[in-house]
Amino acid sequence: MGEKIKNYFQVDQLHTTVKREMLAGFTTFISMAYILFVNPSVLGASGMDKGAVFTATALASAIGCILMGVLARYPIATAPALGINAFFAYSVCIGMNIPWQTALAGVFVASLIFMLITIFKLREMIINAIPADLKYAISSGIGLFIAFIGLHDGGLIVANKSTVVGLGSFAVATTWLTIFGLLLTAVLMVRRVPGAIFIGMAATAILGLLTNLIKAPAQWVSAAPSIKSTFLVGVRHIGDINTVQLWVVVLTFLLVTFFDTAGTLVGLAQQAGFMKNNKMPRVGKALMSDSTAMLAGSMLGTSPVGAFVESSAGIAVGGRTGLTAVTTGILFILGMFFSPLLTVVTNQVTAPALIIVGVLMAQNMKHVSWEKMEIAVPSFLILIGMPLAYSISDGIALGFITYPITMIAAKRGKEVHPIMYGLFFVFIFFMYILSKG
Repeated sequence: MGEKIKNYFQVDQLHTTVKREMLAGFTTFISMAYILFVNPSVLGASGMDKGAVFTATALASAIGCILMGVLARYPIATAPALGINAFFAYSVCIGMNIPWQTALAGVFVASLIFMLITIFKLREMIINAIPADLKYAISSGIGLFIAFIGLHDGGLIVANKSTVVGLGSFAVATTWLTIFGLLLTAVLMVRRVPGAIFIGMAATAILGLLTNLIKAPAQWVSAAPSIKSTFLVGVRHIGDINTVQLWVVVLTFLLVTFFDTAGTLVGLAQQAGFMKNNKMPRVGKALMSDSTAMLAGSMLGTSPVGAFVESSAGIAVGGRTGLTAVTTGILFILGMFFSPLLTVVTNQVTAPALIIVGVLMAQNMKHVSWEKMEIAVPSFLILIGMPLAYSISDGIALGFITYPITMIAAKRGKEVHPIMYGLFFVFIFFMYILSKG
């Protein structure tokens, strides 16, 4: 049995070992385990039950990881993506006043479309049409948006009538928890300690408990919380998707997940040395794995699932096969029994994680061709638009509307893919509809 597993995952051919793959899977898990607590915190802002989201997050992540490992045989883990969950909670539910049940139906519909376009390989075609510079700008812009949310949740940045936003008060004791967590996590990241984000969150929570800034839970381990309040809610509310505005939301879920997952998959494949002739082997199976996980997640009750950049931690310690992802998936299942920690993981505990993940995602800015104004202008509008408009979709719209115009001005209009011209009109329509709402 052991030899069959080794042969299936090509352990020997990729010059690795089962032990190393399992260690890589554990490293990936502790690097991204924070999503079990951050996702309920983010989606909870929309009114969803945090316990149900916790379980849905664990199950959706496990399904995605195991599928990615077994089908695509990549050491890439999946989970509900940061950024798109913020879009779900803050842009759709809070910004547009759309009930979370309807938003979840939007994720379900987007998942079905996602699955169809993956099967017919349209997803690959659309992904290939987006210029690499704009893909990097989108990833970086989401990072800035996530960091901004973290800074606000942690009390470091607050609303200010005179200057719109300003520095928070250091007289607030809980703000110092955020500062402690941020500095500790930053030091651990600089020292390249595996699981730095998770360790930083744990240390911040412990400090909060010791200083009585965080109330201790009655118990530490329990049965997984019920997902009754979220299970199949998206399916039952599919009839709510009956306005142009809501179809815009569905399409935005689709587009944002597109860019986020595509960029992450390609980046991780490059890190692991899988890319051949600028193409990713078995990309169809990888895309099918994450689209299936997204569909499962929408039915369980969470925002879209996608490839996680923290998989780079497992790859960095030698993970090269699907065994890494399978190990991570199994650990997510075990993680379901630690839901009481939700009361310990406050906004001040998760804020440093959001800020540091923002730093990681913002690193993609270095790949943008800033010396070319026709690229720099739309890329910058994407970057600055997301945090300032407090909307991922608005930032993407600003960049995608500007891109064809600047390329034509630079006499490079013929280099613009026809699909990008199509998206130009789609996003003008988006902006019009959203402004009407």
